Amino acid sequence: MFFAPLWLFYFALKLPPKKLPPPGPGRSSNRQRVLAQWRGVDLAPLEKMRASPARTAAAVLPKLMKDLRMDARQGEAEIVKVWNDLLDPNITAHAQPANLHKGTLFVNVDSSVWLTEIVRYRRKEILDRLQHSFGKNMIQKISFRIG
Repeated sequence: MFFAPLWLFYFALKLPPKKLPPPGPGRSSNRQRVLAQWRGVDLAPLEKMRASPARTAAAVLPKLMKDLRMDARQGEAEIVKVWNDLLDPNITAHAQPANLHKGTLFVNVDSSVWLTEIVRYRRKEILDRLQHSFGKNMIQKISFRIG
């Protein structure tokens, strides 16, 4: 007697395709509202969400820009630009700013020799020039690291 493998039956059966639910919450019927009330589910936030009018992009954009911290990111991009123009090309060839966090500018240096040179002899000069350009509140100190 011949027994077919199980996977053959799986492919032989034609199951109906799964129906995807509609995107987002749909309108609730009276029956659904009564069931939700009976179950103790609060539908007020859902109904409030549907009732709120659409807002214009001009109304949403300022808060979005603030949430994304675009002003701080623009300042960080300016630091890279000014770094290359303000400092000696020998330094910029071996050291580049990585990021700015809570007033500390982190700078990646490509070798330990240049790290020693910058930290010993040029740190104060670099900090003074950057503070003169951006203010003492934005860049309070510099941390150099090999990277």
